[in-house]
Amino acid sequence: MVKLKKYNGFLKLFVIFLTFFLIVSCSPKNYNLTKIEGKQLPVTEKAAETPEIENFIKPYRDHINKDLDNVLAFCPETLDKSTGKWQTSIGSLLADVCLQRGNLVFNAREKKNIDLCLLNHGGIRAILPKGNVTTRTAFEIMPFENNLVVLGLKGEQILEITAYIIKEKKPQPLSGLTFTITKQNTAKDILIQGKPLDLNKVYYVATNDYLANGGDSMTFFAKSTEKFDLNYKLRNVLIDYFKEVDTVLAPKNIRITEE
Repeated sequence: MVKLKKYNGFLKLFVIFLTFFLIVSCSPKNYNLTKIEGKQLPVTEKAAETPEIENFIKPYRDHINKDLDNVLAFCPETLDKSTGKWQTSIGSLLADVCLQRGNLVFNAREKKNIDLCLLNHGGIRAILPKGNVTTRTAFEIMPFENNLVVLGLKGEQILEITAYIIKEKKPQPLSGLTFTITKQNTAKDILIQGKPLDLNKVYYVATNDYLANGGDSMTFFAKSTEKFDLNYKLRNVLIDYFKEVDTVLAPKNIRITEE
């Protein structure tokens, strides 16, 4: 009987110890970050080292390259944004194409017409080379995902556009608007679609969404009375134009003159 009592006492102590151990072991532990290690992993183009990856990617690469290299039109001369003080052949072409093709969407959707188009010189990222024009050409010229946007601007903001162009001294892509720069660096003889500027009228101006949000310091767009996103990427505007024509002809008409 004495031995049984001693055994029960030991058993109770064991149970208490086991319970305490489980409680302690299950309690949340606090971990502290003591060191961060890293190493550089070189990326190589040696397909022989990873033939499985190369074999997996190749069909997709070939399909994409086939689409990008599909010939859409022919350009008889190289169009470059670096030639021209107030306008360039490629800039005028892009602005004209955006106005014309954007107007197809805008007119069908809003029953209104685009009056002019203003883009930015820096947005043109490549030349349009002489020879076959492909889908890849459009991606190189317009690599960004910018949409075509139409803004309603009053005549006063059109004056701000002319002042901006004169101040920046860059050949900004322009279509639908012509003017003369005076010796005092102001604009005169401002015409929109061949008609004199009316300060009381609202004009519909096509541009890209980056500029519409004030990019390149084009703050006058923030004063728009209306805004329409055409959900039409500038790159796709260019591709659709190439598909529509056999030969790409650069515009020759003068948009900006000097006294």
